[in-house]
Amino acid sequence: MKKISLLLLPAVFLVAGAMTKVKHSNQKPVEEDSAVHYPMEKHLKNIKQLTFGGDNAEAYFSFDDTRVVFQATNEKWNTTCDQIYYASFDTFSPTLISTGNGRTTCSYFLPGDTTILYASTHLAGSECPPKPAPREDHKYVWPIYDSFDIFVADLHGNIVNQLTSMPGYDAEATVSPKGDKIVFTSTRNGDLDLYTMNIDGSDVRQVTTELGYDGGAFFSPDGKKLVFRASRPKTDEEIKIYKDLLEKDLVMPTDMEIYTCNVDGSDLKQITHLGGANWAPYYTSDGKKIVFSSNHVSKGYHFNLWMCNTDGTGLEQVTYDPTFDAFPVFSRDGKRLIWSSNRNCGKAHALNLFIGEWKN
Repeated sequence: MKKISLLLLPAVFLVAGAMTKVKHSNQKPVEEDSAVHYPMEKHLKNIKQLTFGGDNAEAYFSFDDTRVVFQATNEKWNTTCDQIYYASFDTFSPTLISTGNGRTTCSYFLPGDTTILYASTHLAGSECPPKPAPREDHKYVWPIYDSFDIFVADLHGNIVNQLTSMPGYDAEATVSPKGDKIVFTSTRNGDLDLYTMNIDGSDVRQVTTELGYDGGAFFSPDGKKLVFRASRPKTDEEIKIYKDLLEKDLVMPTDMEIYTCNVDGSDLKQITHLGGANWAPYYTSDGKKIVFSSNHVSKGYHFNLWMCNTDGTGLEQVTYDPTFDAFPVFSRDGKRLIWSSNRNCGKAHALNLFIGEWKN
């Protein structure tokens, strides 16, 4: 799962970060088309809010940059757990594309923009799979539902292909800008590793092999490299906790760093060494920098977008919302950034989609 639950996180991260001073701008925001733009956000302009209410995340551009696909939970849309929607930017009227059954995650346009892949649990039942029970230690965990498989649907919601059918978790799939490969996360070998396959599901190859959670991977603009988040348990205690959770189809995502590697897994490098949860990385359109979400300043629920060079140098803060910014994704032409944020939601705790023009 790529998405952090806004209902579960505060109880964990607020406790963890309660005694830490958060370095955020105290300046009043600038209103832009009912959105919120903080003055220190120098890389963004003409910000617009796309959704209003619910839990909206993981928005990805079509190949021609005219549409977006995303996952949402919204009572007004009669969804009780994440389903997949797509919309055109000219009207932005979201259309349900997933089955409406089970839980979905991680959608992405395929070449031609007439089909979309996403992961879904609907084959295991129409109901939303159960959420993990609260832990006595109050630590936050993600469910890794073993009923997730990856499907392809047309824009009318008809499933036209099933790309995975192995036992275990198969999700977090994204597509190379070259249109030839898909990268995804799977537990088919007993650990959470990255794999690639052709866009028809053939030629599956394992990419990562180290113990730990490798997920949320994206291709570089030239299709030659991957950027992803990873946990790397080292001590005996950390390894035991990780393995015990994985046996229960759970993972604890509070200690993750950003890594890159070649598509075949070679030249693996840890890019960030910040501590806390560093995740949702995405290459800039020129491939020279990586934008990601991090709470390394607060060690709590306060996530902002940050940017660094591909070797980890030149760290720079991008957003300054006092609560939550994540899932940054560039348009194919590099002129716009779309992301999810709590800004402008008052006390509603909604996670909405925002889009802005990008300034280098």
